[in-house]
Amino acid sequence: MERVRAAIVGTGFMGQVHARSVRTVGAELVAVVGSTPEKGRRAAATLGAERAAGTVEEALATGVDVLHVCTPNVAHAAAVRAAAAEGVAVVCEKPLAVDAATAAELVRLVTDAGLVATVPFVYRYYAAVREARARIQEPGHRPPWLLHGSYLQDWLADPEAGNWRVDPGIGGTTRAFGDIGVHWCDLAEFVTGQRIVRVQARFARMTDRRPDATGAPVPVATEDAAVLLFETDAGAVGSAVISQATAGRKNALTFSFDGPDASYAFDQENPETLWIGGRDGNRILHRDPARPGAPTGRSATLPAGHPQGYYECFADFVADTYAALRGEQADGLPTFADGLRAARITEAVVESTRTRAWVTVSDA
Repeated sequence: MERVRAAIVGTGFMGQVHARSVRTVGAELVAVVGSTPEKGRRAAATLGAERAAGTVEEALATGVDVLHVCTPNVAHAAAVRAAAAEGVAVVCEKPLAVDAATAAELVRLVTDAGLVATVPFVYRYYAAVREARARIQEPGHRPPWLLHGSYLQDWLADPEAGNWRVDPGIGGTTRAFGDIGVHWCDLAEFVTGQRIVRVQARFARMTDRRPDATGAPVPVATEDAAVLLFETDAGAVGSAVISQATAGRKNALTFSFDGPDASYAFDQENPETLWIGGRDGNRILHRDPARPGAPTGRSATLPAGHPQGYYECFADFVADTYAALRGEQADGLPTFADGLRAARITEAVVESTRTRAWVTVSDA
């Protein structure tokens, strides 16, 4: 395959992040689809696309190799179906779909069509995360028995703040967990190699009313925060606190995976280090690709002292996706199967908040 030709549907923040990564990895941004023709034209100019397309179908007709889906959640499925029908690879923002049944349908579509289809669980690409994964899953290393952490943001800490994600008709029935809690659960499973099998969860809101698109206050039906207890298939227990309304926390994803041999802690806002706890002392391990045993691959390309950040992780994810288009293997590439896994965990979390009981995560 020559230079990858990409199209993006969705012109908001995530559309901009995808466009930056497309350019960073040396692909062509052929078309952008906005929610209105004017938004599409403005985005094409600012994002460096060759043209604005009026519809997803029009963008696909330009002969693209991959479609990046960055629309509001409820529109993901339609865009993926259109790409699959044309035999075009897909990068779809999470959540893959607003319910697990639709996510399973999308997995079947891309699998039957033999398409590369990925979901940007990009926190997997931090070198410190890969370091923890390699150490925990090393043969002979006893597995963690206690998994805990949080993902805290504050962009909705102001009760007067609003966003389309607040509306369940656009974003889905769960907001905080469905939007960012799935990132934490994906990391827990990716790093430890364990699978979450049972959950008990509670949702909470800091306010019952937020402004809609017109500025009028309307009742809020989705959660600002989620508190989760869980068990894994390896017998570990865990907890996670998820919030989009915690003042002062901008993008604070943290985990600690604690085992009899060592504990491993990571903080996304300070991603250059991995804390390793031991019975006889603790270590702060700095990212350094020159260190023997350091993770290899795209996450290790920057020299030590040149901070690896969110943009680099996102570009590494896109580069791995495009490598898969060329038939190359990419370790840890998050696919639609991982998006479906997140949808099934989300489904169990929502059911637990409804029944106030432990719920088994489906593997069906």
